[in-house]
Amino acid sequence: MGAKWLFYTLGCITSSYWLGRSSICFHPSSLSFHGRVVTTTGTQVVYFTATFPYVMLVVLLVRGLTLPGAKEGIVFYLYPDASRLTDPEVWMDAGSQIFYSYGVCTGVLTSLGSYNKYSNNCYRDCVYLCLLNSLTSFVAGFAIFSVLGFMAKEQGVDISMVAESGPGLAFIAYPRAVALMPLPQLWAIFFFVMIIFLGLDSEFVYQEALVTTISDMYPSFFQNNRRRKLLLLAISVGSFFIGLLMVTQGGLYIFQLFDYYACSGMTLLLFAVIQSVCIGWIYGADRHYDNIKDMIGYRPWPFMKYCWQYITPAICTCTFVFSLVKYTPLKFNNTYEYPWWGYAIGGFFTLSSTLMVPLWMLYALSVTPGTLRQRVKILCTPSKDLPSAMSKKSSNQEAFQTFTDLYTLRMTENSEDTDGRAQRSSII
Repeated sequence: MGAKWLFYTLGCITSSYWLGRSSICFHPSSLSFHGRVVTTTGTQVVYFTATFPYVMLVVLLVRGLTLPGAKEGIVFYLYPDASRLTDPEVWMDAGSQIFYSYGVCTGVLTSLGSYNKYSNNCYRDCVYLCLLNSLTSFVAGFAIFSVLGFMAKEQGVDISMVAESGPGLAFIAYPRAVALMPLPQLWAIFFFVMIIFLGLDSEFVYQEALVTTISDMYPSFFQNNRRRKLLLLAISVGSFFIGLLMVTQGGLYIFQLFDYYACSGMTLLLFAVIQSVCIGWIYGADRHYDNIKDMIGYRPWPFMKYCWQYITPAICTCTFVFSLVKYTPLKFNNTYEYPWWGYAIGGFFTLSSTLMVPLWMLYALSVTPGTLRQRVKILCTPSKDLPSAMSKKSSNQEAFQTFTDLYTLRMTENSEDTDGRAQRSSII
């Protein structure tokens, strides 16, 4: 319960971090196809799947507030146990939730931002979306805990006995509460339709991020739209078979291994530290500040610059170190300890993503000419032809040539290829 208000506190801090990430997304030096507009029917599907859960949320909220025992559930929600803040797992869960819900450190912002125009007001979008996200989480808490309060009263137990976290809340605790309501089939349909649409929304953006990244690393191969669709199909089929493992009798054990050790928790915190340091110090907060002014026409709140340099790296680093020092192995339902090979699989999940950063750094250093000091300077020096607030220059295909040769950003294309891709739209 100590994680509830921590979600909203981290959300405010993350809004400044999100601005840093998303403004890079709109920068022409790292993109070669601003002109693309998402115009497919998939966009219309997202409009429906993104808004319909809000309708279901309002329906469930109104119904929950009218149930007996809802007041006790809401009081339990609004007055969390402050002693839980000393638990490192609470901080990891809070950080993972914030990063996942905002799409930070996962490449989603970079990929989806590439479909916007250079002059898009990313500063305004970030502020609005951060407020909407946090407000949605806050309101959803009332819908959930009002129902849990009703369930606790019906069973005659304390609400802490029925309040669960993770998949147990969505698939065990809340369905049990729904079964106690009048017309349980109706409310169960509303709830699970909302869950399905929320899952679809997440799949849309994360698969689009992966497909966009791979296809833009090899544009000559995936310029054919059919190949891009086949890539999407391959990713979907692979994800489907992995998901089948999680719906078996022991599937929840596998799910928690992925949830705890894969791209979440300390892994995301480590990426957050690295990315915030790169933006605030290596690329430069002042230069980044000028880039945003060049895009939107005015300077954001100066506090944002200090968030990029000091606040965000400090919070992420402290949370990461705190979680690392007080690390406890995963336990299923806080009782079952995994065998040694289970923790080995979890360690493989963690290293499979985190090791990519130092390995790629070593590779970049090895193929860059010059002495070690010259190599580091070359790789850490932004391109001189980047637009700035003082002199706005058109984006050219030679930007970040060193990095594009290493496939860290989009490969350089000639003007004919770029024009041909200008109207390419998202598959999803």
